[in-house]
Amino acid sequence: MRKQYNTYIALIIFLLSLPVIQAQDSDMIKIRKLPFNTRQFNEMTPVLLEKGIVFCSDRRTSGVVNNKTFDDDRLYNIYYAPRKDSLDWGRSEIFSGDLKSLFNQGPFCFSPDGRQIYFTGDIERGKRAFKKGFRNRSGIFIAEKRGREWSEPSAFEYNDPLWNLGHPFISSDGRYLFFSSDMPGGQGGSDLYICEWENGSWSEPSNLGPAINSPAAELYPFFSDAGELFFSSDRVGGMGGLDIYSSRMNNKGWTEPVLMPEPLNSAADDFSFFKGTDLGEGFFASNRDKTDDIYMYSSLLKRKSTCSEMVYDNFCFEFIEANAMRLDSMPFRYEWDFDDGNKASGIRAEHCFEEPGTYLVKLNVVDMITGEVQYNEVNHLLQLEKTEQAFFTAPDTCYAGETISLDASETYLPGWDISEYYWNFDDGTADTGMNVDKTYLSAGSYNIQLIVSAPPDEDGNVRETCVSKDIVVRER
Repeated sequence: MRKQYNTYIALIIFLLSLPVIQAQDSDMIKIRKLPFNTRQFNEMTPVLLEKGIVFCSDRRTSGVVNNKTFDDDRLYNIYYAPRKDSLDWGRSEIFSGDLKSLFNQGPFCFSPDGRQIYFTGDIERGKRAFKKGFRNRSGIFIAEKRGREWSEPSAFEYNDPLWNLGHPFISSDGRYLFFSSDMPGGQGGSDLYICEWENGSWSEPSNLGPAINSPAAELYPFFSDAGELFFSSDRVGGMGGLDIYSSRMNNKGWTEPVLMPEPLNSAADDFSFFKGTDLGEGFFASNRDKTDDIYMYSSLLKRKSTCSEMVYDNFCFEFIEANAMRLDSMPFRYEWDFDDGNKASGIRAEHCFEEPGTYLVKLNVVDMITGEVQYNEVNHLLQLEKTEQAFFTAPDTCYAGETISLDASETYLPGWDISEYYWNFDDGTADTGMNVDKTYLSAGSYNIQLIVSAPPDEDGNVRETCVSKDIVVRER
């Protein structure tokens, strides 16, 4: 299906230079080919569903039937493989007999509630489709789940026999539908489009524009809960063939696409990226081993699902002599001694202590007529304690390309023998150390996590704590 879908794309190579930006160090990612791949057929477009994975394959549906098009391309159907554990997968089988077809059933997605499937298929399904020389087009089709069965597919309202639509993906909140198309008015090749769910239907498709699309092909969109758009493109500047890129949605549109690193990308075709619910794993397809196969990646980057927000200790106080408020017409002078070398005068006094500690704040009252001093007229015993937490300083905003410094030296964890300060910058990169420098390459909003660890105890348990801070990176 991937090769068929690409046949309509007239790829015109322009001298377009796109920077090769590593999203994260390649040694932080491990990949493995999944066991349900076949040697001689193609598997692609992995989608997680319940306790397994759904994917497309052009493998034989039986030992007798071997369906092909007049162009000798194999037909794709949708399959399912159950997941037994983190390493083992069960035997794959046709996902649903209701969806099995003599026509291509290609890249697909499910609605957030799992009750609808949107898939790429051939628009013409009548007798004309079987005539030699007929050029079919791809469209998006929708089937509803009714009990255990799937309904007869209905055509997406924006399908057109004059051009191709395909590779649908619906955001987890059901708000956006992304797809690829070579409809007129694009940047060239095939472009990515978006529809928004409004008043019970999908809005007219809107091109994602030159920030995402190029004169080459943009295919296989995937939109994460974090506002990341992953897609594949064979634009100039990649590693070869189709490569996986990522961009982020922000208030100005989309950030410049970033080329994902090896081993996610290679000199072969790498496509149909799918990020798992576990932040450290996901799936993609590649023909780096001759045929299209599905790979699983595991990121060694540490990132917590939740982190505490940092507490900013405030040791500032306002002191008021209440009795003096009632006797403010009397000739007295009020002198405050804050027990840290600082003093102040007045009925009211504001003071900030620089360090935690125990302070005996004293008020001396001076009779302006007699000069008599009443020492320690009022005492306030303050015990100021620093919050026990990991802590770091970082700017609230910076510019893309600017190097910023992050400092965790004010971390206060009494009794901890800290073995590691681990930084996750929310852009696919990480670093270690009490003090680090960071340069964000793309504008956007990022949530920095600092994970502080102690060495394992006698039972092998690791003590960890985590704090986070948001930073906004702006375009210059």
